[in-house]
Amino acid sequence: MIRWVQTHVAVVLVMALACAGAGTQATAQDLGALARVAGPMSVQAGWRSLSLDLPLTQPVPWRTRLMSDPPRAVVDFRAVDWAGFDAHAVTLAGNATALRTGVAGGGWSRLVIELSRPMGFIEAGMVTDPETGAARLVVSLQNMDDEAFARQAAALAAAEPEVTPDALVSATDRLPLGQRPTLVVLDPGHGGVDPGASYQGVTEAHVMLTFARELAAALRRTGQFEVVMTRDNDTFVSLEARITVAHSVNADLFVSLHADALEGRQARGATLYTLADEATDEASAALAERHDRDDMLGGGVDLTGADDAVASVLMSLARARSTPSTERLARSLVAAIQARELRMHRHPWQHAAFSVLKSPSVPSVLLEVGFLSNERDRNRLRDRRWRATMIQAMIEGLTAWVTDEAAQLDRR
Repeated sequence: MIRWVQTHVAVVLVMALACAGAGTQATAQDLGALARVAGPMSVQAGWRSLSLDLPLTQPVPWRTRLMSDPPRAVVDFRAVDWAGFDAHAVTLAGNATALRTGVAGGGWSRLVIELSRPMGFIEAGMVTDPETGAARLVVSLQNMDDEAFARQAAALAAAEPEVTPDALVSATDRLPLGQRPTLVVLDPGHGGVDPGASYQGVTEAHVMLTFARELAAALRRTGQFEVVMTRDNDTFVSLEARITVAHSVNADLFVSLHADALEGRQARGATLYTLADEATDEASAALAERHDRDDMLGGGVDLTGADDAVASVLMSLARARSTPSTERLARSLVAAIQARELRMHRHPWQHAAFSVLKSPSVPSVLLEVGFLSNERDRNRLRDRRWRATMIQAMIEGLTAWVTDEAAQLDRR
């Protein structure tokens, strides 16, 4: 028997059961993107079997393949950054003779296990820790004769056609909003070579990564949200890549998290931004300019072969569909934060031309959780209890938005 398992800690959900020699079925697992290897990979051999354990920074979509001449077991991910992972340094065992990593095309990365004899999958699963968001891929293989290996290889190939970015998570293949977990992309601002705002030794990139991790864990614990993070450590992610994540996983909404600093130290309180060509005020324009050194066209619309005029029209049409949802999202979050009596800017909802908000097909907001240039905000951002209250407010705001969106769909 072959089992595909998708779990949260100790709760095991069998995704598919099939005879390894006949009619195996599997699908690319529908999770997140931009994962990295989080620790050493282990390879262990048993009697006529082989198991591999790969720790990842977060869950991602994955699929399995078998290849022959020579026999190989393959796991594709969408996507894993192999930077820093040395396949040659992994201690091999049993029938595993070599490991290779690379790019499989179509936005997928690949792990290849070269084998000394035919072996097929008997179990493959991804375990996610809801507290940290980290994941582990566990794969088990067993010896097979040539005929059984060929049958499973053919079955896996038939079940896994080439997956395009748009086909990976199709909106038409899932239940409406409100009848399934809501997929949220959290975008902790800056990172790596771009620390963002810095004030008295506190960097925006660090405090927002901490806040995003805590928010992601809290959202997952509700059972009502799935979360993908554009970064989960101190690494640089381009604005275009952040938008691409939201589009590639077909996110229901995108929340970019920041804690900026402004000259004069007068700005304080949480501030919610939505996209507009004209900024609310000079401060908003300055923030957008600082965040967006280079403007871009982002995600959600295929602009291949379109001239500038056509591209502008297509994006305007797509944004016209998502703008009402974005505005409802902004209202819900502002109302929930204010209901918790948390400090907000005197103008809590503002507009600016942030490039990271320019995915026309995904409702997108940017939340300045506070301003590092303000002493009270800076202390709040470093206070775990204050962050927990803000996180609860955000959960309440997002939940209210989902309810509202589901009602909008019912009225159509």
